[in-house]
Amino acid sequence: MTVSDVSARASVPGPFPLLVINGPNLGHIGQRLPEVYGRQGMDEVVPLVERLLGARANDVELSFFQSNGEGAIIDRLEAAKAGGARGIVLNAGAYTHTSLAIADCLEWLGIPVIEVHISNVFAREDIRHSSHMAKHALGVISGFGLMGYALAVLALHEYLSGRR
Repeated sequence: MTVSDVSARASVPGPFPLLVINGPNLGHIGQRLPEVYGRQGMDEVVPLVERLLGARANDVELSFFQSNGEGAIIDRLEAAKAGGARGIVLNAGAYTHTSLAIADCLEWLGIPVIEVHISNVFAREDIRHSSHMAKHALGVISGFGLMGYALAVLALHEYLSGRR
């Protein structure tokens, strides 16, 4: 598996370049509200993907992006389309429940998306029970901590491999 961030490019992209996007207040996972979001940081996602996918982890190239700004997330989604991303793992944070702009972007992108939430949003405040993103996603994973990101990568791998 190849891992890159927005400032680095992998020399040989994998067959499935996937983008992991985190929205507002998700830049300090592992430190912020550990009773809600856990103590693991995003650096744990790659080992989780490798454990879950095994040898198939070599089939994916992961890039990570986080922004607290709605416009920056939309810009990155549009850049993903232009850059040939084959799938997106999206944790839009609180924008999940409020952003028609991000939902509108997902609607036209034509890139498979899996919506992820670290916490079980359905066990939290009522406003978190709705998602503007879900209707544009292949599926939603909620409440499994950082394993949700690895499960989303597995789901995208299966979908892109034609096994779903």
